[in-house]
Amino acid sequence: MLRRADPPDPSGRLLSIRGGQVHAHVQGTGPDLVLIHGAGGNLRDFTFHLVGRLAPRYRVIAFDRPGLGHSTPLHENGESPIEQAAVLAEAAELLEVKDAILVGHSYGGAVAMAWALNHPANVAGLVSLAGALMPWKGGLGAWYQIAASGIGGAVVVPLVAALVPRRLAAPVLDKIFAPQHPPAGYAAHLGIELSLRPQALRANVRQVNGLKPHLAAMAPRYPGLSVPIEIVHGTADEIVPIEVHSRPFAARVPSARLTELPGVGHMPHHARPEEAIAAIDRAANRAGRLQPGR
Repeated sequence: MLRRADPPDPSGRLLSIRGGQVHAHVQGTGPDLVLIHGAGGNLRDFTFHLVGRLAPRYRVIAFDRPGLGHSTPLHENGESPIEQAAVLAEAAELLEVKDAILVGHSYGGAVAMAWALNHPANVAGLVSLAGALMPWKGGLGAWYQIAASGIGGAVVVPLVAALVPRRLAAPVLDKIFAPQHPPAGYAAHLGIELSLRPQALRANVRQVNGLKPHLAAMAPRYPGLSVPIEIVHGTADEIVPIEVHSRPFAARVPSARLTELPGVGHMPHHARPEEAIAAIDRAANRAGRLQPGR
């Protein structure tokens, strides 16, 4: 077993919200751009390289979602996308965010959509990067069912957190990035210990396990979204398949534009960062938020 490392310290501000905290990394100047990470991750997925490339033209605000990274959970039942969006919208108000472009990756795509549906006042546009947007057929694996249960959360999750060798994180990351590979230095930067804490494991499995019915409730409201929406999704994504999520979404939402990336998996902002940045710029331009010459 590899030696345990301490989780990385917060890189940004810890905002007091509803008796807990939300971790926000803020960098750059320009129109407000909010980044929302995917399942089991944290905002360091974006600070690996994307934030630095966007900060010269945007004020980038990357959040740790509730229960993950350095943000505290709201409760022990797995926060819904709607609950998460409400808390992050409150955090954005504390940061005086105005007319933001929201960018959501994977599970973060569902949170971005919930934010736009329920708190539209300061949302100027949306970008989905391999976002989980639509309900799917079937269920999830046995791990999610066991770990999301009361006994599983109390017993199984702490055992996994304590006993799983950290070297197994590499194969997991390989699967998430497949058919591409994680960039050099990504695993160390991400801070895998943040994701393997019992609290974070419990929050993640309960959030993912409960996602489907929330998407089913949100989907009928999607056609009412009128803000510019840009979607970037790889055709080789086996975690959030494009044919289940982004294609049906784009077909029913008039303001959505889908860019398909042939052969790209679940991490388009790492595999093809130029395409992700171009989609963000298109959304900002369509919303009138990108300043000339920036």
